[in-house]
Amino acid sequence: MSASAVIRDFDDFVKVHGILLAASGVPLPLYRQLFRKLSSETFDGGDFFSIEPCEGGRQRRLLLSADFLGKESNVFLVDHAWSFRLSDALQQLREVPGLAERMATLMCVDLDLKSNDENPESETQEEEKSGSLDNVLEILLKEMDKVKERGVDAATWLELEELGIDDEMLKSLELSTKFPNLVALNLWGNKLEDAETIIQEVTKCRRLKAIWLNDNRALQDCGDRISKSILDGIPGLEIYNSCFTSNFGEWALGFCGSIFGADNPGCLSECSGSLASITTLDLSNRCVRCLPKAFSPITLPSLSHLNIRGNQLDQISVNDLLQLLKSFTLQTLEVDIPGPLGNSALQILEYLPNLSFLNGVSASVITETGKHVIDSALQPRLPEWAPSETLPDRVIGAMWLYLMTYRLADEEKIDETPVWYVMDELGSALRHSDDANFRVAPFLFMPDGKLASAVSFSVLWPIQDVHHGEECTRDFLFGVGEDKQRSARLTAWFDTPENYFIQEFKKYQQQLASRSLPAPKEAPISRSILQHDGHTLQVYTDIPHVEEFLTHPKFVLITNPKDADIIWTSMQVDPEVKKALELTDLHYTNQFPFEACLVMKHHLAETILKAQGRPEWLQPTYNLETQLSQLIGDYFVRKQDALNNLWILKPWNMARTIDTTVTEDLSAIIRLMETGPKICQKYIEHPALFKGRKFDLRYIVLVRSMDPVQIFLFDVFWVRLANNPYTLEKSSLFEYETHFTVMNYRGRLNHMNTPEFVREFEEEHQVNWQTIHQGIQDMIRSVFDSAAAVHPEMHNPQSRAMYGVDVMLDHLFKPKLLEVTYCPDCGRACKYDTEAIVGNGGIFRGRDFFNTVFECLFLGETAHVTPL
Repeated sequence: MSASAVIRDFDDFVKVHGILLAASGVPLPLYRQLFRKLSSETFDGGDFFSIEPCEGGRQRRLLLSADFLGKESNVFLVDHAWSFRLSDALQQLREVPGLAERMATLMCVDLDLKSNDENPESETQEEEKSGSLDNVLEILLKEMDKVKERGVDAATWLELEELGIDDEMLKSLELSTKFPNLVALNLWGNKLEDAETIIQEVTKCRRLKAIWLNDNRALQDCGDRISKSILDGIPGLEIYNSCFTSNFGEWALGFCGSIFGADNPGCLSECSGSLASITTLDLSNRCVRCLPKAFSPITLPSLSHLNIRGNQLDQISVNDLLQLLKSFTLQTLEVDIPGPLGNSALQILEYLPNLSFLNGVSASVITETGKHVIDSALQPRLPEWAPSETLPDRVIGAMWLYLMTYRLADEEKIDETPVWYVMDELGSALRHSDDANFRVAPFLFMPDGKLASAVSFSVLWPIQDVHHGEECTRDFLFGVGEDKQRSARLTAWFDTPENYFIQEFKKYQQQLASRSLPAPKEAPISRSILQHDGHTLQVYTDIPHVEEFLTHPKFVLITNPKDADIIWTSMQVDPEVKKALELTDLHYTNQFPFEACLVMKHHLAETILKAQGRPEWLQPTYNLETQLSQLIGDYFVRKQDALNNLWILKPWNMARTIDTTVTEDLSAIIRLMETGPKICQKYIEHPALFKGRKFDLRYIVLVRSMDPVQIFLFDVFWVRLANNPYTLEKSSLFEYETHFTVMNYRGRLNHMNTPEFVREFEEEHQVNWQTIHQGIQDMIRSVFDSAAAVHPEMHNPQSRAMYGVDVMLDHLFKPKLLEVTYCPDCGRACKYDTEAIVGNGGIFRGRDFFNTVFECLFLGETAHVTPL
């Protein structure tokens, strides 16, 4: 912006910020109000909102404290409490005074460090309450009086939860004698330790329908023995520790339907018609494997709302269960998907067309959106930490539940690295809703009209009418529908159904296992393209190293591409470029059609996976734009099997490890999709090391033909070393010089000659490099065979190309493919002389690098290269 663009009034504001205002989505009528608040930095949210703890203090939520706020009636500024580039996050938390403490409080990860000042008498009160026989006897006397009032045959329900009852006290209470018709006994959270005492006293109560012994120490060591003995001793027991027994029937259904309880324990025998008034039945998380005969439209004629979440129901087929549910007049149903009714919400609705809501979502919405997995009752993914973790480490683990992001850009370029930020306490208290009543957007205010003066805020405004006391929410995935994997992406903030993702992963694995690479064609030796009349080949190039080092007498550099025989360029030669440069199909170019199948990371993985499944040299790789569900399933399977879950995220088409991240946090993996298309690849957690440091290898591959595949491997390769010793410590994941090896553009560059590296590596690990090299050669050949098999359209007789192939070795010295690069940086190749320790060996002069490349590709020579 020019100096004349300084913001003086509202018209200047709109003129300078017009694009930003449109991108933010702020309604036009709120522009003037937003300008006033930005100009005066008015943060008046405290006059309209209040924050309160929820989820046991592990989250906060925002409530409207004002009487009413109309749709699009006001706009609020939200400050950014912390803004950073991802690589700087941990360092800032450690070094900026007060930052870690504020973030820890905002993210609710300091609960165990807070004193109990709010309720200093709580421990004393608990001690007085627990272990008091007088308290227990007082409760029993009241219950005995109730029995007298109702009659000696009346059923009894005893609530003796968390009263400090120990083994001796339980025996002294003589519950079976005092209450011969005891049907429900709650001993949750007491001090019972002896299994024999529990079994003896409980099984005396022969008419029990329900017993709760949860959180007693005896169950930690003898839980199975206690449960078996009690179930054998009381055949009529229907509920044990909140779970239904195999004997459950009308009484348990009545309990879950709020018919039976402490005020109405029910009859001693099941009474016909007692469940007729139940309209809502919550059977969630009851360990139900099969439904009893009592669960029928005859016994439950009024049932319209049913919740069967968290139950296996594996002793009844999907078809039989659907048929049973169809016999009711259900309006709403809650069930795990995938689960006992199958894997698809759409299929459930097809079979139960009278449902109005499935898992809290309107049946019409499900049908319109085509969603298969539906769950409006997802539990929030709450932060977890170990007591020994420092505040900075806790914040790093929790921050992905709160972060938002933007990328800066001016007229010249867009920033390569995104900015992440945390909104202040008010903004961070906004929780997610699919039907949000507020919207939030980042906004850069430029008071001087220039990007250099920009101050970042978020702006908040109501998109529905909101009344006093209502929770204020935003859509964490605003504008993201199922076509962009919305349900899967919610896993960043919620505990989504693991089984669904695991099934998706296993189906994907089966697809990969069915693929194999066909045998390659025999490749005839290609000849020189040089004509017999002896004229030189004219070369047009825009690459400085080629201009400087292509000195072979058979090639001459020219400046007019139209007159060239060979076009060697760093840009994409598409039809528009061909037209602009007046190129024809007779020009030789240094690129193949559809070579994106190799040089773009997501296409490279797709090409290999399509051609041959997943070979051992390709780490598990997922395109996050299309395969997020399969990745999440893989993550969950690894978690179940206690396997390493460290992953690396790479942008599709950016070099030099820009915007590349290593993480084991699933929320981080999903949230990082917001900064651009990426692949997610299993990190090689156990690489081969050189003197304790990571390294990778850069190979040069020369391609003469893709049909048949005719490729040559340069006999010289280069090693790239990390600067720091390798470690898997969490804090190291933010250290570029520990986990990455490309130091040309950041970090200090330590050059090492390849022959010296190989000799020292063989000595350190007692291995033979030729054996390792053979495995690398086989892998590289297989990569290009895959491209030829999947993309035969890649072949063009006028194409010749050079690619960089980056390889890492694992701790077993097996090669792993990292990436394939078009027009690789060959500055090091041209600068240094070295000894070729593979192929035909000998000294290779760096200044001859491009002469050798052009000889191989265009003259048919094979000096310093090995055919694969």
